[in-house]
Amino acid sequence: MSTPSHIRVALPAAPALVAGMREAAWLSEEGEIERLSLKEAGRRLRRAEACYLVHAGATAARLGVERPTRGFDLLELFAFVRPARFCVPTPRGLAEALSLPMPESLEDAPTGLLRAAHGLLTTLGREAGEDNQAPRIAGAMARGGWIWGPAVLSALGESEEAVMTRAAASGLDVWRRLKEWSEQAPPPPAGDHGIDPSDARRRLAELLGDGAEERPGQADYASAVSAAFAPKMTEGHPNMVLAEAGTGVGKTLGYIAPASLWAERNEAPVWLSTYTRNLQHQIDRELDRLYPEEEEKRQRVVVRKGRENYLCLLNLEEAAAGVQVNGADAVPLGLMARWAGATRDGDMTGGDFPSWLTDLLGPRRTSGLTDRRGECIFTACQHYKKCYIESGIRKARRADLVVANHALVMVQAARGQLDLGGRTTRLVFDEGHHVFDAADSAFSAYLSGLETAELRRWLRGHEGRSRGRARGLKARAEDLLGGGEAAAEALEQVLDAAHALPGDGWMARLAESRPQGAGESFLAALHALVYARAHGRDGPYGLEIEAAEVGEPVLETARALKQKLDRLIQPAERLAALLHGRLDEEADDLDGATRVRIEQVCRSLKHRLVDTVKAWSDMLLALDGETPAAFVDWFAVERIDGRDIDVGMRRHWVDPTLPFAETVAAPSHGLLVTSATLTDGSGDAESEWRSAEARTGAVHLPEGAIRARAPSPFDYPNHTRVFVVNDVRKDDLDLVAAAYRELFKASGGGALGLFTAISRLRGVHRRIAGPLDEAGLTLLGQHVDALNLPTLIEIFRAERDSCLLGTDAVRDGVDVPGESLRLIVFDRVPWPRPTILHKARRKHFGARAYDDALTRLKLKQAFGRLVRQQEDRGVFVLLDPMMPTRLTGAFPEGVEVQRVGLREAVRGTREFLTG
Repeated sequence: MSTPSHIRVALPAAPALVAGMREAAWLSEEGEIERLSLKEAGRRLRRAEACYLVHAGATAARLGVERPTRGFDLLELFAFVRPARFCVPTPRGLAEALSLPMPESLEDAPTGLLRAAHGLLTTLGREAGEDNQAPRIAGAMARGGWIWGPAVLSALGESEEAVMTRAAASGLDVWRRLKEWSEQAPPPPAGDHGIDPSDARRRLAELLGDGAEERPGQADYASAVSAAFAPKMTEGHPNMVLAEAGTGVGKTLGYIAPASLWAERNEAPVWLSTYTRNLQHQIDRELDRLYPEEEEKRQRVVVRKGRENYLCLLNLEEAAAGVQVNGADAVPLGLMARWAGATRDGDMTGGDFPSWLTDLLGPRRTSGLTDRRGECIFTACQHYKKCYIESGIRKARRADLVVANHALVMVQAARGQLDLGGRTTRLVFDEGHHVFDAADSAFSAYLSGLETAELRRWLRGHEGRSRGRARGLKARAEDLLGGGEAAAEALEQVLDAAHALPGDGWMARLAESRPQGAGESFLAALHALVYARAHGRDGPYGLEIEAAEVGEPVLETARALKQKLDRLIQPAERLAALLHGRLDEEADDLDGATRVRIEQVCRSLKHRLVDTVKAWSDMLLALDGETPAAFVDWFAVERIDGRDIDVGMRRHWVDPTLPFAETVAAPSHGLLVTSATLTDGSGDAESEWRSAEARTGAVHLPEGAIRARAPSPFDYPNHTRVFVVNDVRKDDLDLVAAAYRELFKASGGGALGLFTAISRLRGVHRRIAGPLDEAGLTLLGQHVDALNLPTLIEIFRAERDSCLLGTDAVRDGVDVPGESLRLIVFDRVPWPRPTILHKARRKHFGARAYDDALTRLKLKQAFGRLVRQQEDRGVFVLLDPMMPTRLTGAFPEGVEVQRVGLREAVRGTREFLTG
């Protein structure tokens, strides 16, 4: 490990520790390697003054001890030296990211940590001349007690004594060094030139390049979906295409081909929408083929998410100012400043922000710095011209392709902010099987304690407290009133009416039977009724009951709350009208920044207050009469591990694709809804397509949708096996755990275990972690490990022989090509949960056929994770002897579903994957 003479690398003397599943490796300061029990490793970690490790939280959790406060966490050093870059948070992941020798065993891993530390510090010193902000930020972190501070300052050639004389927050002001965006003239309206199928094929060939593998199905798919980009002929009649593309077809490039051509020819953006953030960034990476030059891609491609996903610079500045009081905050804020100076777009969820940073630094100084609460003050903010969100909004107006998600597209469309029918006329919904769920969330209403308390805080601020930037509507809008008494009076009436909403501490007051105000009284009555009627009150999960025959206590409080809510709506509408009037009456006098702020406040009053409160008022009115046929109402108590966290009344559309069709689809000129799993595999092709049309809103459009299907090119009969195990009792967790253990060992890892309940997942993890470790297999667990889900998936993807236990979120979010995923084990048939909402939809959409369709889709989606590229092989196992034959259509044609005992399934898995 030679180091250039001008770089001073001084590794602090400390032991190094790496924890496995059953044992740990310890490297002493003298260089002695030992294998220890986890108990002994935990004892040494508690006694050590400091220790080198990777991911302090996960290490401590595995050892069963508190997280060390003095740990040389290599991830912190990596985040400082390589900001806005990702590494898998394991010893092997660090070694790979730094091009160091890979540790071959547990005993090799601690030495690898020292190599990584030395390499990172050397790199920092070598690049110091090009990075003049690193010394300033490192100095601030060192003054805050950063354990890496002295070593980092030494590598940078900084004097520790000189650094300590600077102001506490000096160096954290990264916002001063960011570039401003600039306004441009409005772009021209979109053109109306369609895309010929042959042109889509040619563009696809260009994207693939010379020598690419021939995929006739991909070219056929690109040709078929180009129909979504034809000119619109009749108002309310968009060109809608439903396209199912089997795994391996290459649908992403297939629709990018016509979409990019349309955007170029018509000088307007196409929005590419996905359900998961993970796929947003997969699409973004695919677009490197279209725009290999980074600068051109920055201009032509924008990734858009909701405001709550982006770093707020004003929040960062105010947090940095607090370092004067709490010096330790300089450490997480320093790492945030390093990232903020290097990030592409300020996206903290799935972009270039390492997901493990939130685990390391805590949510308060990471995700807590986003604009999560609707407190943006827009042009009144001194960082407005540097704001990541505002910059992204403006880039999207001029981009060719905007990569968004279903939730954002639907909310923006509902608020009239997608400009449907203007420049944004074409939409692509990838992961189209989730359109129903996304619409269900976007168009629902929830009158609950958390929601109402949040609205009160947005209106009235923190009411005497000085926490954060929640200054309330008066502080944000008072200077926009223009001196008019009517507007000032309306504002005061809004704030006064907000007293009826629950305030801070509402849940504690409910528990003590002393509610305050109309809102809390209603919630208290609901809470009592739910606990009187619901089943499973002693269990860990949430409770729900139908909103029927609710009784006088609930009705009386509902009437009182409705009256108060109506008093909130009226002055809010009047205030918005008066503010909007200023835009017309003072058109010649208002400067641009003030106009923007007035427009933003008016929009916020409408969407965040008036529309929301009107929906709540309608829900309360229905308690005195009848719920409209299009909706389902019910009462719920939300719980986590048996602890109440929220209570309220929910309203969902029975068919949420109805508002989706009216609000999103019909105003567009063309939309493509595509997925590998649009149809459910019932065996009746026409019935399958009708079901897909019902779940995507096509049935509500005058001309329906064009249907297209491109089958998978993979040889599933020869590359996969499906076993239904018929001799494991699914209600005996010991037997279920034994099955997982033996199947995982048979595959040699690369195994994903899926569960329908978190409690079952945890129970199996507890039973098999040790035996798998003895077999040399690492077991990861969602809701078990002190790692967030994106980090778990990254580790699983990188560690070829690891195993992962997870829930539906893993099934939907994992994309692991190659041998890292070669076995999927499902604990039971994933029937829909028997909720009140599902009961109503089951009646509406077709009883048992509806249940079967949803279940087949889940099985189909899970199976689709197994084979992601031509040479992949995989085994799918269902530990449920009650699996009906009618559900086997979820699996590809030609794949035999073998009903066998566990012994045969284990042997078959081993022979197939190792043969």
